[in-house]
Amino acid sequence: MLSVESLQEILHAAHVEPAVFELQSDYQALLIAVDGLVPGPSDDASDALLNHAETAARTALSDQKVEHLPHVAAWRKAYQSFGAKPNRTRNSLEALLRRADAGLPRVNRLTDLYNAVSVVHQIPLGGEDLSSYSGAPRLIRATGQEPFDTVSSGEPTVEHPDEGEVVWCDDDGVTCRRWNWRQGRRTQLRDDTTSALFILDALAPVTTEDLLAAGEDLTTHLCLLGPEVVSAQRLIDAGTLQHWPLSHQPRQIS
Repeated sequence: MLSVESLQEILHAAHVEPAVFELQSDYQALLIAVDGLVPGPSDDASDALLNHAETAARTALSDQKVEHLPHVAAWRKAYQSFGAKPNRTRNSLEALLRRADAGLPRVNRLTDLYNAVSVVHQIPLGGEDLSSYSGAPRLIRATGQEPFDTVSSGEPTVEHPDEGEVVWCDDDGVTCRRWNWRQGRRTQLRDDTTSALFILDALAPVTTEDLLAAGEDLTTHLCLLGPEVVSAQRLIDAGTLQHWPLSHQPRQIS
């Protein structure tokens, strides 16, 4: 099992390249690394979280369209800045909000949890299997040569991002295309995931306080997924690139 110190070392090595901030100087990323999770299928607790998220989404969309929500609109503009078409490739938050009225997917309790937090706080949030990473997470403008392990027509395949596309990657290739559009197969959360990395992406008008509140909500619920869950987090922005490290020691759940 990884210690808090080991998780902090992984996050300390994470990097957002300057070219990304040249596109969006207001961009902030909150990275949360977690170990000690006890995997399991969707349950009553995760279903309750998703029910709450569905209600929150319906309330938010009662008098406006999805694309007019401030943070969704900000991400649609950001996608256009590197050549993506937001009507064709929707960021993960917008995609979830558009499904909320008919019902959010029930996958497993870890995926259900982070999808619910994403919708409630209206922040794109991705979850990755940390044990499948090769090196540290990095957010870059792609050269177009990086491999992206995905599925097409039901079959595993390797694609490549467009040149200049904003992608999350590690030493072995792209882990998430178009900033927060589609996650790769290699690092996806699995039913047996015990160690995970979560990435919360924010643009104005979302504030640092809003972003940290979403991270705290996520971490609080993650700590209920095992008696020995440990976590660490790091906030990265254009001004300082690193804020204070925050961590959670194991909690005994009564």
